[in-house]
Amino acid sequence: MQILHPFVGSIRSYDQEISDPNRYRPDHCPQCEAKRPLTGHGFYRRTLVDGAFDGVIRVRRYLCGSCKRTVSLLPDLALPWLRFSVSVIALFLVARLLNGLTFVAAARAAAQAGMPYQRGQFWIRRFQKQAPALSLALAPMATTIAAADFVSRALRMLESIGWIAAHRFLFSQLRVHVLGWPAGLIPTGRRIMLAAACPAP
Repeated sequence: MQILHPFVGSIRSYDQEISDPNRYRPDHCPQCEAKRPLTGHGFYRRTLVDGAFDGVIRVRRYLCGSCKRTVSLLPDLALPWLRFSVSVIALFLVARLLNGLTFVAAARAAAQAGMPYQRGQFWIRRFQKQAPALSLALAPMATTIAAADFVSRALRMLESIGWIAAHRFLFSQLRVHVLGWPAGLIPTGRRIMLAAACPAP
């Protein structure tokens, strides 16, 4: 399971912050709710692209002594399952879908000149599909925003709240992904099968 680390600063300072396992150690297990601090369980590595940074970061892991499951402390500028940061994706989507820039200009606005067309279209399709759910989920955090469609409304709500703050709320409180979870995966990363509901007798 992943929880978010409210990180502010450079990637270098992030790496220094998580070097000490006690600094952000959870005081209970978010999975089994055991009321005792988790044990440091090393790191895993993942790639991240954020502005001027394009490389590998360490993600701190903890182990619950009760349920024996691990918890990862993901920096809140990162999105689960995606290499690019919240900020990079936000800049591209706002430029393309809200400001109407061309694909090339939107990629430049996100500091991703030369970005493959397929990547941008992947972000756009995922966001368009997720926009109605985001508009509903973010309603408690934003004032009512009039918009022609769910995509514009969700983008304006995210802009007014702040993408990182909204991502933190959506993920931590609702287990909602800004671009929607990959098909067949729930937030813990386990595969699920959905059965059709049985008709009432």
